[in-house]
Amino acid sequence: MRQAHAEDARTEARRVVRNLLGEDRPTAETLIGDGGPVLGDDRTRRTLDLALGAQLTRRSAELAAIAALLVGTRELGEEWWGRSRGGKLPAPDEVVRTAVAIEPWTDLTALEMLAAWIADDAADQLWGAPVAQVDLNSWQAEDRFDLPPDVRPGQRLVVHFDAGGRLDAVVARRADEELGSNLDFQSLRYSRPAEAQWSWGVAAGLGPHRLPGESPDPYAREVSSAAADVLRAWAMRHGATREQLGESWRTVGDVVAAIERVDWMWRSGEWFGWWRGASALVDDSAYLPYRLEELAAG
Repeated sequence: MRQAHAEDARTEARRVVRNLLGEDRPTAETLIGDGGPVLGDDRTRRTLDLALGAQLTRRSAELAAIAALLVGTRELGEEWWGRSRGGKLPAPDEVVRTAVAIEPWTDLTALEMLAAWIADDAADQLWGAPVAQVDLNSWQAEDRFDLPPDVRPGQRLVVHFDAGGRLDAVVARRADEELGSNLDFQSLRYSRPAEAQWSWGVAAGLGPHRLPGESPDPYAREVSSAAADVLRAWAMRHGATREQLGESWRTVGDVVAAIERVDWMWRSGEWFGWWRGASALVDDSAYLPYRLEELAAG
């Protein structure tokens, strides 16, 4: 059932990518090729440099952020990149030059932060500035924020819940004659840059995603056969097939492709430990021995 949901997600992601980017099978090569005419060659090169600097297990996420920037630039215009954001926030072009994420986005990379900015700006252009922010980890619908002044019963207010994500809150009169609001979860929607970011990452998968100018090929690096044997054996014991894992793991590319095919996120929670071990193997992390110990202990 979980694997069926994974395939459903990929099918929907490919549909969205086809609608937004015109690609049936998104690749890094087509994404970078599409970026030049929209972002400009210099800006495309600088965003590509940021993607090249990411760990291989993060590369797909960086490329998905570029997809959001590509779609968002088509919507908002190239001038978006040079526009100051006010306060202490620099223009997006400066972020690309400095490669530094800014509070409160320091848990994101610079590209992911820019993708969040353009997704929100596109949402504001479509639906207007939100009146409040809510956390959808709680599905409580009633009175999640203070109402702005001069609202009236039945009025629909735009609320922010995620980068590029919006839903409506409907103003309602309560039994005590006070005004409150009810979140309309059926109105949940995302701007096109946010949709592009999600769909590109899901449709293209973890990779391998080879990028122009890479020498040597990072996916050709050989991995520890002993660590690979441990991770492959654990995966086989916990339900992965030989077809999903591949015949052998000799290189980083073999491991990345296997991680993608296994669909570990759609399996039981213990697979998170396997992902930590496999990603440490891909990234040649010094934590690899500890990740394998954790996996054995679990």
